[in-house]
Amino acid sequence: MTPTRTLDVVTQDRESEARTPAKPLRAIPPAARDGYAAQPPRPEWPGPALLDLSRIAPGRPTAQGEVIEVSGRIVDGDGRPVGGAVVEIWNCNAAGRYAHVDDANPDAPLDPDFHGFGRLMTDADGRYRLRTIRPAAYLARADIGWWRPPHIHFSILGGGPRLVTQMYFPGDPLNAQDPIHMVIPPDQRPAAIAEATADGLVWDIVMRGRHRTPFEGD
Repeated sequence: MTPTRTLDVVTQDRESEARTPAKPLRAIPPAARDGYAAQPPRPEWPGPALLDLSRIAPGRPTAQGEVIEVSGRIVDGDGRPVGGAVVEIWNCNAAGRYAHVDDANPDAPLDPDFHGFGRLMTDADGRYRLRTIRPAAYLARADIGWWRPPHIHFSILGGGPRLVTQMYFPGDPLNAQDPIHMVIPPDQRPAAIAEATADGLVWDIVMRGRHRTPFEGD
């Protein structure tokens, strides 16, 4: 004889009612989404192509100052290329001012044709290439006469924990007087300085390991 199966019908499932939306779901309009939230790489990112920060859009005027090119390769601690790494770059303009509300040098002029921020992805061999305006030195603290040397900020996500660092320019006399640069151990300081070549500046970045590129603030 086949046993009879009894189905329990739940008529007062308050927990399920609490989990069910009371109103229809609606898509968030693109204009209301947080542009800085975590998201997959966007197809319009230039990837291994040249990222041009020297103008804010194709066909717009070139920003004031000297246009420079920076290229290099991003590798992990074992020298393997970090492909697909997200690289953010920002630097001040030719007058020493960042396009940021908290800039410490408000008397310097802004350049309407220079935003000074961009994002790219490395290619399969870990290479990147960008064009920007050579940043000027600026007075970071007038009370102690601290001038920051020209530098470009980099933030790299990929191949390990996020690396935030700064690229310095070769031969600049302010490098040896900059507290942020001087806090780097002497034997590691060359790794923070780009190499001047006939094709522009070359700066390779190591994401981790004992030869890691100096982390900003170390």
